Amino acid sequence: GDSVITVQLTEEDKVEDDVVFYLVFTGSTVQHCTSTRKINPGSLETISPGHDCCETVKVALCASREGHPILVVAEESFQFVQDEAYDAAQFLATCAGNQQALNFTRFLDRSRPPAADVDFLDEKVALAFRHLKLPAEWNVLGADQSLSENIPRETLMHFAVRLGLLRLTWFLLQQPGGRGALSIHNNEGATPVSLALERGYQKLHQLLTEEGAREPDSWSTLSHTVHSGDYSVKHHRGLDVYLLTAEA
Repeated sequence: GDSVITVQLTEEDKVEDDVVFYLVFTGSTVQHCTSTRKINPGSLETISPGHDCCETVKVALCASREGHPILVVAEESFQFVQDEAYDAAQFLATCAGNQQALNFTRFLDRSRPPAADVDFLDEKVALAFRHLKLPAEWNVLGADQSLSENIPRETLMHFAVRLGLLRLTWFLLQQPGGRGALSIHNNEGATPVSLALERGYQKLHQLLTEEGAREPDSWSTLSHTVHSGDYSVKHHRGLDVYLLTAEA
């Protein structure tokens, strides 16, 4: 999701300014409808939706004009593929509570990737996490809920904070076990909160300690999503397009 899609119109499809074009993506369990913006008389632009699985979906270009029925202008197939961000999100989700795997992820910290790479990783992995089909019983702390908070261990929250992943940390905070992970010490005696403070991640520390902290500005300035039951509406501010997603 969140890639720019350009639509080229044929000569016969170039119509008056009062015609509004939409793209409708129909998957096996989810349907998306995106508005478009006109770049010029022959080109439209929009944002690809984040999908819930890797599959080929049907996409229809629809035209709407007040007082007229909606017209399907063209249809095409569109493939959602499995990329590195999706693999990383799946790996992390599967490894919640797996100490061997979580300790293995700490080698990333030693390489200290550049800030731009961290920001890219943060955005893509958090986006992939949002669209994973997590089991109903999934928990940030793993499957074994009998473990006491006093038992030192590495958590997904330690991983996200250690690398300074603001968006992923925000996502994990909203999940079961997210808040509980903040007070858990690892084998060095560090909690996610103390790690953020030690590394000088001020925004991250604020996110973890302020009551009612809001979604990170660095994310919400790009897009804003409102959820309501089986529906969500996302506004992409960069292109000023809207995306409606509905579970079938």
